[in-house]
Amino acid sequence: MSLSVSSELTRGAGEASFLGRVAATISQTAAIVGYEARKLSHDPSELLFRAVQPALWLVVFGGVFSQIRAIPTGSYTYLQFLTPGILAQSVLFIAIFYGIASIRERELGIITKFLVSPAPRVVLVGGRGLSASMRGLSQALIVVLLAIGLGVQLNLTVAGLLGVVVAIILGSALFSTLSMIIASIVKTQERFLGIGQLLTMPLFFASNAIYPLSIMPAWLRVFALANPLTYLVDALRILMLPNGTGLFPLGVDLGVLFLVTLGLIFLESRLYPRMAQ
Repeated sequence: MSLSVSSELTRGAGEASFLGRVAATISQTAAIVGYEARKLSHDPSELLFRAVQPALWLVVFGGVFSQIRAIPTGSYTYLQFLTPGILAQSVLFIAIFYGIASIRERELGIITKFLVSPAPRVVLVGGRGLSASMRGLSQALIVVLLAIGLGVQLNLTVAGLLGVVVAIILGSALFSTLSMIIASIVKTQERFLGIGQLLTMPLFFASNAIYPLSIMPAWLRVFALANPLTYLVDALRILMLPNGTGLFPLGVDLGVLFLVTLGLIFLESRLYPRMAQ
């Protein structure tokens, strides 16, 4: 961790007032997000490689399944229905492997430097979760441009796009924090990769990303309703599609994502010191 990050995390530690603590928290969170942004700027090719998977899903999978008229997608074409699901999938796949970076940083001693800073653990974990959204937002831009190129009609209003940003930030923070919890428990890259791969497929296929819940067996529908990815997809469909409707009101989708993310952040703040061991 650079000296600039250390100084930002230390800044405001002695402030006793409420406003001082709020300012210190914002400054410390911004320092962590900035640290992650600098890491990403050193290797932007990662974003290009990550764009291949959603492109294949939209072009190949979407192109083939668009020919199947039996999939009930309401008034939307299958590609319209699929686009928010593939964006949510991209957020999931990027964020769920975010914990690998934490394992590498533990080996480099960076986690120890974070822990000895005056920044609260909740800020450390929350800042890392927020910083994961930068990758998710870059995927959103790629998916939206690709969908427009394929002729998919989307809701491109300012309110809709701002809502998409909020949903992606929440979804990225949720799954990246879940990833850090796994990394805090297993501690090795090999075990982490095994568990990450084990989680991604059930989370993806037991959601409404590529087909509606109405065609699922009853037992799978129960699992899908307990799956946070379902609520991310539902929120994105409401926000991205013209006159978008969802399984739940938008406030319910975003509320579920926020509450689950908050719970995971507090859980990981208790587990985070284990990363340094």
